Amino acid sequence: MTGRIPTLKYHADQLTRVWQSASLLLDYPTEQQINQLDLFDQIAASLPTDLGGPLAATLFHLRTASLSTLQSEYVETFDNRRRGCMFLTYFSNGETRKRGLALLRIKQVYTKAGLNMREDELPDHLCVVLEFAAITDQRAGLKILLDNRAGLELLRLHLTEINSPWAGALQAVCKTLPALKGKENEAIQRLAAEGPPDEEVGLEPYGAAPMTSTPGGMT
Repeated sequence: MTGRIPTLKYHADQLTRVWQSASLLLDYPTEQQINQLDLFDQIAASLPTDLGGPLAATLFHLRTASLSTLQSEYVETFDNRRRGCMFLTYFSNGETRKRGLALLRIKQVYTKAGLNMREDELPDHLCVVLEFAAITDQRAGLKILLDNRAGLELLRLHLTEINSPWAGALQAVCKTLPALKGKENEAIQRLAAEGPPDEEVGLEPYGAAPMTSTPGGMT
């Protein structure tokens, strides 16, 4: 999706709370993350039910499972399934030269906003995009999400289908975005049926490292 950025029905501060919370909750589980669950509970309770409710569902599971279990589930969900990929441009571009250009465009947005990433990290990791949108430039971050809407929605559908505990966090993110239109639904259905392109040419235009589940680091 490109062109004019649509008006969203939620306030800017609500978007910030949802996107920043989801960025942290969708990251690889750590002791630090678990220690912050009370804060996330407060944030979820401060949001409208259709946003806070899905976040609360993810929080419930994070509270009731051991850290080692969460880490194993996370790797199984996001590392070993193509539809569970956290790198947004992969869905529409696969491992092709087009993806390299898409990564470069996102990195240029970050650079323009004053953020720099390590050379061995990819800028399209969902957690990184959400953090950027929440903290640095809401409008530019929203455009990245909308430009990669089909992949974002496909990931949401996949997490919902497998009953993933992280589905709620992604559902909250998708609820902050405009309702899908006919052509967008068609794009999601086509992507679900055909999968991403599989031209094995590497990412030379961007010069990035191979894909992993760990989000890129901003400095």
